[in-house]
Amino acid sequence: MMKLSGETLRDPTAETTSVKRARTSPPKSLEGLCVGLFGIGKTRTPEFLDQVEKRLAERGLITKRFAKPTNAKTCPPEIMEQVVRECDVVLVGLSD
Repeated sequence: MMKLSGETLRDPTAETTSVKRARTSPPKSLEGLCVGLFGIGKTRTPEFLDQVEKRLAERGLITKRFAKPTNAKTCPPEIMEQVVRECDVVLVGLSD
């Protein structure tokens, strides 16, 4: 929360504290990895991820689909934990 000339500005994210993590290096190849395709609930994201999934399948890559219930809410922890357990890399679909 920040005060600015009598107004209160609030952070719209769900984080109560910032989390700092070291950046993970991207893999040299996707071969043999499971690619998670994550929809954030925005309009047309499923169509975008359908095309990405099709292209990855053409290359013989394994994909798994995940999605938030709605774009207006944070992702439930159970879904995030499932993504972490089942996927090696994740592509987040931010399409409208």
